[in-house]
This record gives sequence, C-alpha cells and structure tokens, in this order.
Amino acid sequence: MTTLPEGPGLSTSLRRPIRRLDEAVVNRIAAGEIIQRPANAAKELLENSLDAQASSISLLVRDAGLKLFQIQDNGTGIPREDLPRVCERFATSKLRSFEELESGKVSTFGFRGEALASISHVAHVVVTTRTREPGLDGIDCAWRACYSDGVMVPARGSTSSEPKPVAGNPGTQITFEDLFFNVPTRRKALKSVNEEYARIIDVVQRYAIHNSKVSFSCKKYGSNTADVATPPNATPVDNIRLIYGAAVAKELIPVSDCNVGLGYKLNGLVSNANYNMKKMTFLLFINNRAVDCSNLKRSLESLYSMYLPKGTHPFCYIALDIDPENVDVNVHPTKREVMFLNQDEIVDSICESIRQRLANANESRTFLAQTISTIPMPNKFKTPQNDSIEQRQPKQPVNKMVRTDSRMRTLESMLGSRSSQGGPSSSPSHSSSQAVAPPSPILLPPSLDASSSEEFEDLSTIPQNGVNEAQADPLQETVENMFVDHDGSGAVAPSEHPRVRPTVDVQLTSILELRRDFRDSVHPGMMDLFREHTFVGLVDHRQALIQYKTKMFIVNYEEVTTELFYQLALRGFSNFGFMNLKPALSIPELVIAGIEEGDGEADGFDPNEIAKKITELLVSRRDMLLEYFSFTIDEKAFIVTLPVMLKGYEPNLAKLPMFLLRLGTEVDWETEEGCFRTLSREFGFFYSCDLLPPVHMGETTGTTSEEYAQYRWSVEHVVFKALRQWFYPSQALGKKNVAIQIADLPELYKVFERC
Repeated sequence: MTTLPEGPGLSTSLRRPIRRLDEAVVNRIAAGEIIQRPANAAKELLENSLDAQASSISLLVRDAGLKLFQIQDNGTGIPREDLPRVCERFATSKLRSFEELESGKVSTFGFRGEALASISHVAHVVVTTRTREPGLDGIDCAWRACYSDGVMVPARGSTSSEPKPVAGNPGTQITFEDLFFNVPTRRKALKSVNEEYARIIDVVQRYAIHNSKVSFSCKKYGSNTADVATPPNATPVDNIRLIYGAAVAKELIPVSDCNVGLGYKLNGLVSNANYNMKKMTFLLFINNRAVDCSNLKRSLESLYSMYLPKGTHPFCYIALDIDPENVDVNVHPTKREVMFLNQDEIVDSICESIRQRLANANESRTFLAQTISTIPMPNKFKTPQNDSIEQRQPKQPVNKMVRTDSRMRTLESMLGSRSSQGGPSSSPSHSSSQAVAPPSPILLPPSLDASSSEEFEDLSTIPQNGVNEAQADPLQETVENMFVDHDGSGAVAPSEHPRVRPTVDVQLTSILELRRDFRDSVHPGMMDLFREHTFVGLVDHRQALIQYKTKMFIVNYEEVTTELFYQLALRGFSNFGFMNLKPALSIPELVIAGIEEGDGEADGFDPNEIAKKITELLVSRRDMLLEYFSFTIDEKAFIVTLPVMLKGYEPNLAKLPMFLLRLGTEVDWETEEGCFRTLSREFGFFYSCDLLPPVHMGETTGTTSEEYAQYRWSVEHVVFKALRQWFYPSQALGKKNVAIQIADLPELYKVFERC
C-alpha cells in the first residue's frame, strides 16, 4: 500500500469529512436545475393550467419575468386544505406510485411536484385560487397564500401565514416577483430582457398552436396590447395564421399517419415547396408535451433541402401520440427532452409520410411570371393606362393649389434647439432670489438643473373610457411622448423622488367626465384647422401665423395654449413626469411676490397673513398634488418638482408667483370635480405660452437673442406640434375669435389679376 506524503494542503483535504448539505442549499440547487430561466417557469405554470382544464390562460410579464410574472387561468382551482402543500417538494396530485410512471399511466404534464417548489426557493410566490365548487367547510370564496422556500409565510403587513379569504374568480392566479433574487450569478448569466421575453413568447405560442381550443394571451406589464392573443375554440391553422402570418398559413399541408407496428400516431401541418424562411420553425409535441428532438429536426431539414432553395428552411408543426409505455418523460430536469423506443424507425417513418405529401403537393407549385407587352406604344413616356388616369384626375387650378403639407418636418425641427444638442445652457447665472421670479420666460430657467440626461420609463398611453386615444385617432402619438421628457434637455435632474412610476389607469368618474366634456364640445371647423395647419411664424408675444390649406390665419396662441395645457393636465392625470427645481423655491416668498406683482397691499390685507394661509393650504394638500400632478411640496413649504406637461417644453417661471396665489384664491378645494377642473385650469394658465414683447428681446436686462431663439423653437416645434396632435378646440374658444382669417389664395389671385 502506497503511503501518501504528508503536507499542509494534502492533510487538510484528506481530513475533510463528508457532511449532509443543508436543506436550504439542496433546495436551491434543485431549483436552479429546474428553473434555469423565466421561460422554464412559464412552461411549467402553463402546463399546470392546462392540467387544471383551463379554457383561458393569461400571462402578465415585467422585465421578462424577473421583476414580475403572473399567470391566471379559469381551471379547477386548488382546495384550501391543499394550499399548505402547494410549494412543498415532491408534493403532487398527479402521481401516487412509481408503477404509474413506469406503466405510462401519467396523462398530465406535471408529475414530480417540483415546479412551484423550485420557484418558491428563488422568488416570492403568491397563490390566489378558488375552486368551482365550495370547499369542505362550505365557504365559497378565493384564498390567497404567500410562499417562500417551499412553505407558507405571512403576507406583507400580516403576522399569520394561514391562507386569507379574498374575492376572486374560479381558477388560479400564481404571481412571483424578484426571480433569482438570491442567486445573483444566475441573473447575470441570463440574456437581455428582450431576449428572455422572446423565449417566454415562444413558449406561449407553441402551446397556443397545439392547444387551439384554449384562449391564450401574454403581454408586458403596463402595455395595453397583448403580444400574443388567441381566441378560444380555434384551430391550429387559425392560430398559426394569427401568430406567424397568413403567408405561411395558406401554404400549409396537413400530414397524418398511424403506424400500429411502431406504436405512434402522427398529426401535423408542414409548409409546402412554395414557402420557405431563413430559419426553420420546428414545433414538436409528443403526447401533448412540447419537446425537442434533434434527430427528427435534422432529418426534416435534409428532406426539405431537395425542395427548397439553398439556405432556406420550412415550417413544421408535428404532434405525435406514442404509446406511453414506450416513452420516458423523466430524463431531463426541465422535461425538454424525452426518450422513446424505436426512435430511428419512427423518425424515418415520419419523414417518409411527409415526403409523400410534398411529392403530391409539388404538382401545384407556384412560380411568379412577368408579362412583357410587344405592342408599340404611341408615346414612350405615356401608356393608354396613364392617359386614362390623367383624364380621371383633372389638374388642380393654381389658385386653389395647396403648396404645404402639415405632416412634413422642417430641417430646423430635426436639428433641435441648442440645449437639446448638448450645448451649454445660455441662461444667465442668477442667485436664488432672482430665481423666484425670473424676468423673462426662457427655455431652460436658471432654477432647473440641466446636467442630467436621465430618462423616465414605463409611462404608456392613458385609456379614455376604456379606449386608447392614441390608437383611436391616427394623428395622435402615444401619451408617453407627451408627458415624459426622454431627451434630457434640462427638465430632468437627479433627486430622491421616484423617476419610474407605474402607469395608472385612471377611472375616477370626475376625471372621465371632464375628459369627455372637452372631447364632446369640439368646434369642428377649428378642429380641422389645428389638426392640419402649417406653422408660418410668430407675430408677437401672443399671436402667430398659421396656414390651413389656401388660407392664412392669425392665432392668439396664448388663449389656445391655455386650453391645450388644461386638456393635457386632465389627460396626464396621475401619470406626469417630474421636473426638478434646483434650488427648491419657497412658497411664502413666491406668494408675497405674486401679491406685490398684482394688487400691492391686497386691499388692505396683510400680505404675510395671506401667504401664510395659502402656504398652509398647499402643504395640507401636498399628498394629493404629488399623486395626481407630480407637484412636489416638502414639509418646509418649498416647491421641489413641477409636472412635465409636455416633453421638451418648460413653463415660464416668472408666472409661478401668480400661479401659487391663484391656487389659494381660484381653486375649488371642496368638491372633487370642481377641484380637478379649477386646478387643471390654473395649470393651463401657468404653462401657457407668452413671449416677451419685442422691446425687451434684445436688451441686456431681458432675454438674450439666443434664449429667445430657444424659446421660439420650443413654441414652434413642441407646442404647435402638440396642437396638431392632441388639441380639441372647444365651442367656447371659437366664440373668442382666437383664429382670424387674414388672407385667402383664390382672393389674392383676383387682386393680382386686376393688377
């Protein structure tokens, strides 16, 4: 027997004893084998829903399932008495003995009882379930339980881990958050969020095609539209057309075969020789389970190489029913692969069946052809067809020709303002006292920090009465582009206030009615004017020239933008971004400045007393102002943030003192609808555009020419663009003569003819 040399390292390794791993370590290792990525969790939970005989399954995903994953079905549900064992390892209702697994009597997807247990060890799991019939205790309601490391735990803010009765529909909803929060190396090893989400979509699409009688949907958190949505009681061809397009659906040929000797039955859909794609789409189901079989895939690729051009591939959907006694489904941790007897013979038989179908279908193969006319044309530049078109479309008279297009962009709008191009701010340096009431409106007020390029995220379109306005009107963009400053042009600065806010689906009756009011009271003629106008130029600090078809109008844009920002305040309700003020501005000082700017001594009242009352009022309402308008006021009565009403536009802070004064005197703080209406009106007055009179534009004490140019750019390319896309001019606004026609092209031609 050889004697091992002694050494410090060797002796230590030889003396290291064998120990039993801690249970938590064992469970976490097992969870890593079964749940390798979010798509594995999606597959396991989808199969659980199908085992529960669900006819409708919906998924909600945030950050590819790493932040949030929710699946809801209308299946049989889980009895309350089974909830304590839901996330225990090897706890299942689908398998009782190994003989059932060996004899192939397992007809369900799951049988090991490891999926939910594994997820609970790497995420925070919440299960809400309700059975179709009342439980043993006679209570007919849904039950909710929270799980961690395989056992029930108290919900947040609770001390008991027992299931809680809640309202819910029949079926089961499983939600898990912070996937792999305790396995940081696994999170780092994952692909990008978009790629991981694409894997989840692929899993849902596969099961939606194979289980066409079940309705599937999958969408991102905060999105109004689903990335996958299939109807119930459809056919595989219907779902293939919906998911992969009509081009592949119309070229599919059905394949079926039954081989008693090899013990399998084949049903499927494969593309014919008329269709090809750059990458093969291979959907394989064995006994209703989505699996991979590299041998069958290679054989199909080889078969189609005789029919398709080089470098192109087919679409294949294969569903095999094999005698369960010949299939071993327990060979892979994620059940991605299975083993079955006579694999090579079955693959050859399947390929032969498909080859025969392709050979028969090849008789009707389609080829594109082009017909070349040999008849000499009377004119090499014209054809009879072109002549007939010209006859049907008479030439437009020059005096009625519209020479502008409101949809076209100018070079100036593409270049942007100086500040948006990353240049230094042209705003002069002011002290804090000067920032209280700047002498002029500028694009980048001195109290705004222009150093940040941080973006807001996840503010999507705001539904109006259940309808997405951005989709209802083809001229509109998403509300995200309205309210969130993505370009970092100066309106955003780092602070402790939240940058990313979940989208709020506002269902307050008062807000919905106010939105409905301004949409229902639209002036039709002015609606067309502002939707299709072309901006010409600014006349002065209140008026601008616009062109509509062959007419020229002078518009009071101060009145118009007041109404515009009133509507934006209602449309962006609870979903505004934050415009941070640096330094923060004192409300009492601003109110006193507003009193001095207006009535001086305020009719004999003490300005300090008025400022105190208004300050107390606003501080007492600061939670509401923050939640609904992103208007942040701290405990010391300083304004910290203003709402981003329109991306790329910032209000004139010189109007801030009067705005605060009017908040205390003009807003109805008693009723809900009155409060939101009058408060939105005041925001409209505050954010409305008003350039300085021309006498101040070039003076050193006023706005510099560069600042004025920047502000002009924002008015022309941001505010007037918003008028085209989101403005609903009211009947009342039409009575104020805010748009007056000053010229008409046909009338001008009459003048020219007389001359």
